[in-house]
Amino acid sequence: MTTEAISALDAERARALELFRSLSAQEWAAPSDCAGWRVQDVAAHMGAVFHTIADPGSIDGGSSPDVEANAEVPVGARKDWTSAEVMADYEEWGAKGREALVALQGQGVATTVVPLANLGSHPLHLLANALVFDHYCHLRWDIAAPNGPVGRDLPQDPAVLTETMTWMLAGLPQMCTDALSVVDRPVTLVLDGPGGGGWSLQPPTEPGGLTSVVPDADGSAAAVVRSTAHEFVCWGTKRRDWRSMGVSIEGDEAYAAQVLDAFNVI
Repeated sequence: MTTEAISALDAERARALELFRSLSAQEWAAPSDCAGWRVQDVAAHMGAVFHTIADPGSIDGGSSPDVEANAEVPVGARKDWTSAEVMADYEEWGAKGREALVALQGQGVATTVVPLANLGSHPLHLLANALVFDHYCHLRWDIAAPNGPVGRDLPQDPAVLTETMTWMLAGLPQMCTDALSVVDRPVTLVLDGPGGGGWSLQPPTEPGGLTSVVPDADGSAAAVVRSTAHEFVCWGTKRRDWRSMGVSIEGDEAYAAQVLDAFNVI
């Protein structure tokens, strides 16, 4: 179970509300690092995700197999809202969504695996981790500087980053299945700083299988890739190319580059 993700989500919701309450009209209207979305649209998206989890029948959350295309639907419906309406929506549905996510941590429910479009199929308890990841990424890399337009300092909370890594590394093999077909030898991923650790990307054990991500570094890896967990959130989602993010490679650099180019976590 990932009940720790609920605590991490509580911390991120509090940070989001504090940030939203501090924004000027100009900051609400400023272009975020999400293409085509203002800061206000990113906040609207965050509220809509909670709404979709808490009461999916009362919101049009899109119906395509692409979750990023679906995300545009409720954001488009909220384009004419005021910033106050967006913030009130986030506050209301954040609380309701949080309670729904707590219920998904319960025995007999938490381990139920459900399909989540092109995110893959995951146990329900990991939805809380997905929301922690969504918050960490949007607040620090899309809204706040240096990528975003808002000059605020948001902490690299170790507990939040740990739960964010859980989602990213659990989702990676299913979100990038075809691209990760290049993995034919182990690659070690070492993420330093808060939320960091060592993981090994392992080739499929059978034809047509998935690349696996297992804890701890593999001493026989063809390459060792090193970054920070905080920056991995940025380049692992292709917000920026890993080559511009200070990622280091030891070993077979050409092979590791192919593997890193395959990463695109949603």
